[in-house]
This record gives sequence, structure tokens and C-alpha cells, in this order.
Amino acid sequence: MEEQSSSSNRVQKWSLHGKTALVTGGTRGIGSAIVEELAGFGASVHTCSRNKKELDDKIQEWEAKGFKVTGSVCDLFFKEQREHLIHTVSSVFEGKLNILVNNAAISMIKRTADISVEDYSKIMGTNVDSPFHITQIAYPLLKACGNTASIVFISSLAGSLALPALSVYGASKGAINQLTKFLACEWANDGIRVNTVSPFAVKTSILKAEDIDPSLVGNYSELMCRTPLKPIAEPDEISPLVAFLCLPAASHITGQIILVDGGFSAGSFKFQS
Repeated sequence: MEEQSSSSNRVQKWSLHGKTALVTGGTRGIGSAIVEELAGFGASVHTCSRNKKELDDKIQEWEAKGFKVTGSVCDLFFKEQREHLIHTVSSVFEGKLNILVNNAAISMIKRTADISVEDYSKIMGTNVDSPFHITQIAYPLLKACGNTASIVFISSLAGSLALPALSVYGASKGAINQLTKFLACEWANDGIRVNTVSPFAVKTSILKAEDIDPSLVGNYSELMCRTPLKPIAEPDEISPLVAFLCLPAASHITGQIILVDGGFSAGSFKFQS
């Protein structure tokens, strides 16, 4: 009997059945991998995208896999659309939200002197204002879950370490890292855990051609060569950690900024055998 109880407890620790989740920017890259990871553990997931066709196609794909995923068309840069998203999530999940993953972000590789006021506002609005506001207005839904809520921000190594031509992007992610620590302390009594997953290079479409100064790309070749593991991760090498932080098994983990960088931050060389 005791053995059965232990087995049942272990299963519960590694399951998200009955849990609800919102993943922003969930139709591409890391976001899409996170949706699949959470849904694979049994969670009901809501996601959003600016592209209706892309969203509809992904939901159809997920439904074919047996996942419970719904979605909203939403441009998170705009306050009114963020508020409408959370209103929708509240309606879909009956006023409770167990998991919030703030994934949506934009980046830009430019020299600081070349960044315009519009560039700065766009990056900060998308990467800081938006996740802060989403988290703020989702707070009542998270608190309503009673000691079972988890927030995960997707940051970047650039938020902890200076990388070439990423000053504003890095500043935006540094802000997210600090927000993680403050919220972890402030909302602990509400049973809300807050953590951040911070990757280095990942194979995604976050960077558009117009946001990259081609003359600066070469700066990353040497950095990539110094990464002990392979230099560029797949999205599904990031998503398992996000899912873990949302599981009951991670119930005593909060306020952490966890680097997923192939060992880059561990040292400045790659041993040649």
C-alpha cells in the first residue's frame, strides 16, 4: 500500500494533467516547443500569435496530436490587445491560470550608436512592457490557483553577459532577470513561483533580416566556436526545462535565472581532443 502511494505521488509530481497554461508567442521556435512540451505533460494550453493563418495551422497540427490547445490573434505590443488576451484566457480557463510563460520577444543586432528611438521603444515595449503587463493582469488568475502557479520568463544570455551589438536587447532581458527575482519574493505568499530560462543561440526566427547589421554577424563566429557543446540549440532543447519549472516536482524552485547556453558561460575555451 505504501509502495502504491509512493508511486502515485511520483506520477503526480511529473504531471500537468488538469493544469492550465498561457504561452505567449507560441506558434514558432521556442514558444511552439514549449506549447508542445506542456501539452505533452497533460496541460490545457492557450497561446497567441499576430498571424491568424499561422495560429490556425498550428492549432490544427496540435489537435491532430491529441493536445488541448486554443489560441488568440494578438499583437502583444498593444495594451488593449494584452488586456483582451487575458480576458479570453480567464473565460477559457474559468478564472484560473496555473502556468504563464512569457516567451514572445524581438531582437536586433545593431551598434548602439545606430539604434533609433523607434528601435529602442519597439524592443523595450515588446520585451519588457508587454511581459510585465501580461504578468500583472494575469496575477488574479494565478493567485486563484492556490499554491500551484508558476511563471516562467524566457530571457537570454545577453541579459547576464555583454554580447556584440545587443545592448538594448540585453538591457531588456536584464530587466526581465531582475523582475523575476522581485516577483519571486513578492508573490511567494500567494503560492506563485517565478523563474527565468536564459538561452544563448537557438535556431529560431526571432531575428529578421532588417534587424541585423551584416557587418556585425562575424563577431559571433568566434563566440560560437567557444561553446563547449554545439553552438546553436534546437527549440526543443530549451522547452523541457521550462516544463520542468512548471511541474509540481519543481515546487521549491523560485527566483532563479537558469542559463541554457551549451556551457558557454562556464568558460572561455573549447578543449580540442
